[in-house]
Amino acid sequence: MKTTIHYLFDPLCGWCYGATPTLSGMVDVTDVTIELLPTGLFSGEGARSMDEDFAAYAWSNDQRIARLTGQSFSVNYRTLVLGDHQQLFDSGPATVALTAVSLTAPTQELQALKAIQHARFVDGQDITKLHTLVSTLKARGLEDAALMLESPNVDLLNANRLRINRAKDLMQEFSARGVPTFIASSETKRWMLHTNEIYSNPNALISQLKAA
Repeated sequence: MKTTIHYLFDPLCGWCYGATPTLSGMVDVTDVTIELLPTGLFSGEGARSMDEDFAAYAWSNDQRIARLTGQSFSVNYRTLVLGDHQQLFDSGPATVALTAVSLTAPTQELQALKAIQHARFVDGQDITKLHTLVSTLKARGLEDAALMLESPNVDLLNANRLRINRAKDLMQEFSARGVPTFIASSETKRWMLHTNEIYSNPNALISQLKAA
């Protein structure tokens, strides 16, 4: 029986970055399709300035995520991203970039997300800037998405809004309180997967699907 995993996330979310190994491990699972749905959690009204207190809070969480998952949060990230108090904590541009990929090369969206996360958390690049995101997409060979992102049009922005609204609807339906959230759906049912073990066991979600 075919199953779709609706992955609700935000590209700036450190815990979502920590969940990437689990997500990647599901790609090759037979009869499982992954649909990425950004929630817009840290965009629009959810965006904020990167002040000293928030940077310290983020870094504390990041170190916990690194210990649990082995994901890298580099010195460049701490210095150039968290240390840049002129830089907004705003996932809006990265979310639009991923929507551009979903429209032009949907099978590459997960790889694009991983590249964007790597640009931020490892390379210390400012992914709140369109030119950074355009360069990141071009480096992955996603020229059509990069071209679309250089001058976002109404169609792209509408598609982005629809994806965010769909993610929010799913979060409301399942009373999900944050990201990452994984919603599984099949021909007969739809249910929310437990995420309490995904950081210590990349196969945790696969085990849940098999049990279901």
